[in-house]
Amino acid sequence: MLRDNGIQKVKLFDADSTTLNALKNSGIQVMVGIPNDMLNTLANSVQAAENWVAKNVSAHISSNGVDIRYVAVGNEPFLTTYNGSFEAITLPALQNIQSALTKASLSSQVKVTVPLNADVYQSTNDLPSSGNFRADIQALMVQIVQFLNANGAPFTVNIYPFISLYNNPSFPFDYAFFNGYSSPLNDNGRIYQDMFSANYDTLVWALQTNGYGNMSIIVGEIGWPTDGDQNANLLNAQRFNQGFMSRYLAGQGTPMRSGPLDAYLFSLIDEDAKSIQPGNFERHWGMFYIDGTPKYLLNIIANSNGLVAASNVPYLAQQWCIMSPSASLDDPQVGPSVSFACANADCTSLGYGTSCGSLDARGNISYAFNSYYQIQNQLARACQFSNLSVVTTTDPSTGDCKFRIMINVPTSMQSISSSVGSHKQPVGLLLFLSLFILSIL
Repeated sequence: MLRDNGIQKVKLFDADSTTLNALKNSGIQVMVGIPNDMLNTLANSVQAAENWVAKNVSAHISSNGVDIRYVAVGNEPFLTTYNGSFEAITLPALQNIQSALTKASLSSQVKVTVPLNADVYQSTNDLPSSGNFRADIQALMVQIVQFLNANGAPFTVNIYPFISLYNNPSFPFDYAFFNGYSSPLNDNGRIYQDMFSANYDTLVWALQTNGYGNMSIIVGEIGWPTDGDQNANLLNAQRFNQGFMSRYLAGQGTPMRSGPLDAYLFSLIDEDAKSIQPGNFERHWGMFYIDGTPKYLLNIIANSNGLVAASNVPYLAQQWCIMSPSASLDDPQVGPSVSFACANADCTSLGYGTSCGSLDARGNISYAFNSYYQIQNQLARACQFSNLSVVTTTDPSTGDCKFRIMINVPTSMQSISSSVGSHKQPVGLLLFLSLFILSIL
């Protein structure tokens, strides 16, 4: 599917061997990731860093033909919500991984970087030209930038206009996109008609202010979700991602950097087991549904006719679990049953402004039951909710609200629970469990 869509680079959040083996001899460049929970070990042990590089980088390059180009050390480790937990260990981990790459004679081919959230820099007056690193991590950020620059490595930043819109009801809606904003920002003659460009150039100014104005920048994540919030829908996602890609394909940069951008679109597919602590939209960033079906028309390469679906995807039987027509909404087991189903499946398409927000009470219950039933690979016991549910062969989908059928995962990859009471993680997405972000270059 990656090759069919002309994708030449992927960014992973880990270094899962199954995923890397699938990418061998593919011609696709790879950024592997080190999760934040590994930073402490790698920061305090050069040997641990050398072992990690040997297992997750060297082995795949030498024997498997995987074209690994970057190691992402941590992921947004300086988010304010982490309360400084990773501030003392990120740079040492970065240094130890760099030393390990150098020892393995890979430092010229594989570069280190730290994907950072855009909250590591700020502007005192909302103008990009006043950009600088956040005061509480100013010295640390300069140290990291110095180290990256000395090793020919890029600054990686994740920029999300959607999050700004989600967090601030007063945020100007059209400013989040790449067209239609009527009140552009004027920064000493530099005109900003979209938030991305202003945010990106705030980073450019922060680097320039600290003496690194020519440092290369990678946009590690940028995208728009399609469900789970009133502004997360197919129309807005298509508008944002196509707006970004049209600029990208035209080689249009920003007022401070006019050349082509290096960027990864987030994300390849939806993730139905991802944490929804930041919001229900977190499970819906994909350009593709979990079965590899494109969500909307998106041209990511020149002269294309949109995204190409995954081929030969096997599905489970065309059957769904719904609320029984004979069941009563007043049944005292309805509440506990729905709560259980949603806690162990994915109900983030339900609620105000979502794709299934117009369902009635019975529809909501049916959606919850079916989500659990499909996550459990249509196990018979997974549609036995206290005499409230029944299996049907009539598709209950309506409009944009899709009651989905799970893909047929090979038996060797399944870990099906033996009872409806199991609280295991959903297993239906193991084929896609490693998280992809992709870029088109």
